[in-house]
Amino acid sequence: MARPLRIDLAGGWYHVTSRGNERRSIFRDDRDRLHLRELLGDMHERFGVRLHAYVWMANHYHLLVETPRANLSAAMQWLNGSYSVWFNRRHRRVGHLFQGRFQAIVVDRDQWGLSLSRYIHLNPVRMRRYGLGKQAQRVQRAGLGEKADAKQVEERIGALRGYRWSSYRAYTGLEASPPWLETETVLGLGGAGSRGQRGRGYQRYVEEAVRAGLEESPWEELEAGVVLGAAEFVARIRRGLRGDAKEQPGLRRLQGVPSWGQVVAMVEQMKGEKWASFRDRHRDWGRDLALYLGRKRCGLKLGELGAAVGGVDDASVGMAVKRFGERAAKEKELRQWLEKADKMLNVGM
Repeated sequence: MARPLRIDLAGGWYHVTSRGNERRSIFRDDRDRLHLRELLGDMHERFGVRLHAYVWMANHYHLLVETPRANLSAAMQWLNGSYSVWFNRRHRRVGHLFQGRFQAIVVDRDQWGLSLSRYIHLNPVRMRRYGLGKQAQRVQRAGLGEKADAKQVEERIGALRGYRWSSYRAYTGLEASPPWLETETVLGLGGAGSRGQRGRGYQRYVEEAVRAGLEESPWEELEAGVVLGAAEFVARIRRGLRGDAKEQPGLRRLQGVPSWGQVVAMVEQMKGEKWASFRDRHRDWGRDLALYLGRKRCGLKLGELGAAVGGVDDASVGMAVKRFGERAAKEKELRQWLEKADKMLNVGM
């Protein structure tokens, strides 16, 4: 089974998540939540990690972590292992508490540190009951939703400020900050001024998103599913990568992803035709191969691929990609074309 890519950096910033096995709760009461908070303090002491933001929900948690010693994997394995053992002993249960290993995204602090802290802190109100569920946010971004009324806004703000299991209250001065929580760096990304001024500015920044019901998702900007940052930051991460690309698909994707232009040129060469002559042919193997490679090897979104083939809708692109994959699994000739394409693109699959 392929292992997820782990990038341990000295001075690295990460957005870390862990989810309950089978989406089950990882907390049964406040004593469980308090114990995890105690373990965060222990992790800070043992591993020297810096915690910049956190929130825990019923079946998962989010952390914004900095690792001066390049030891994220060791620290997180200790945290989840320690909590799992304690939880199972206390509740007299056996088996995995968490769904596999933790997930971690390397973050460009200067570009994303502030907005990711907001994303983490908004988790308690990013729910259907507050009119901020996934569907509602999609409608809002499309400009089709109704503006929240004063009562709904008041409910959202009250829930956000009153949520105990988040670092938001410490950021905004509603409660004392634990000694292992470092708020100054993120507040500094939001502007200058005294601690009080920066705290109030941060509160306005977060709560404006609550009032508007809008928040751009950072995950659309991910590179290879593991890096969030500008092109220069991603390039710097690439240069420092080590590991087995066959075991870690994320490593292969970061080490070099073919462009759409490369895919089109390669398919033209294989077919002996110009892209314009077969781009609009429904079920043409060359067209479908290009879409398949664009999706599976380049990581392009369905909408991007649809635009590249003349404004085709997402569903049709998805169907073409699926169709080619199924045909390649059954038809030797198409499978050979796909293998040849991967070699020409220098993609080790």
